[in-house]
Amino acid sequence: MFSVNIKRITKGGFVNFWRNGWVSFATVLVMVLTLFVIGGLILSNVVLTSVIASLEDKVDITVYFRTSAAEPDILAVKDSLTKLGEVESVEYVSRAEALERFKERHKENALITQSLDEVGDNPLGAALNIQAKDPSQYASITTFLEGNILSGILDKVNYRQNQLVIDRLSSVLRASRKVGISISIVLAVIAFLVAFNTIRMAIYTSREEIRVMKLVGASNWYTRGPFLVEGFLHGFLASVIATLTFWPLTFWLGGRIQNFFGGPNLLSYYQGNFFEFFLVLFLAGTMLGVVSSSIAIRRYMRV
Repeated sequence: MFSVNIKRITKGGFVNFWRNGWVSFATVLVMVLTLFVIGGLILSNVVLTSVIASLEDKVDITVYFRTSAAEPDILAVKDSLTKLGEVESVEYVSRAEALERFKERHKENALITQSLDEVGDNPLGAALNIQAKDPSQYASITTFLEGNILSGILDKVNYRQNQLVIDRLSSVLRASRKVGISISIVLAVIAFLVAFNTIRMAIYTSREEIRVMKLVGASNWYTRGPFLVEGFLHGFLASVIATLTFWPLTFWLGGRIQNFFGGPNLLSYYQGNFFEFFLVLFLAGTMLGVVSSSIAIRRYMRV
């Protein structure tokens, strides 16, 4: 008996879907647009996160030591830094290596090269390049360095300049995410209203049938079942169409975005995470369709 009821409910949902063909088409179309924005938000977040991570990897803080600082003392500071939980890596640059890097950067500048030759002695001190696990932790690392027992051998820490760059990049990323989320919410509300009114019109045309079913003792779930199936179909078709729409889009944009931003190839990401990507859109679409159907039918269940 239960399986018979399930078949009847499912069949009724399909019948309702096809009977309201154009309205169902409009509902699916708006849902596709909403799910497309949600999918676009996911892909844009992948690109933005990759870009910000790449930039953060290139930004660190450098501790410059006085030329009079002894190497054992510098290595002691390095060892104390590596023991900090906030520190990802520490690179030691000796005075000789610092001089070689400086000469390499300015090898085209004859004036600087000549000045170094006239000075004779190495004017540069050793340095430590520090990379934190999270950009927000540079402040605590700087505080640790300034309070270290060997802080007297420090010349300067270039934390402030790099922190400004990180803060601006993080602000751009947060703003982009907020805009994308806001657009998705607005379109989701529009899709919900369209789906709600679509199901409500379908239910209105079947109000007498619902009333008869209730009078003869049909349960609530049996009465509302076909309309929930219809809402599920709206969401399912919208998620399938929206997911497939991203294939030609990522194919066209994948290489271009990778060359421009240096991030991951969107086509490779889309293909590698296809099922997870579809699952997100499927859950969002079906939830939107079923919830709107459930709310729309509620007023007609009172007989």
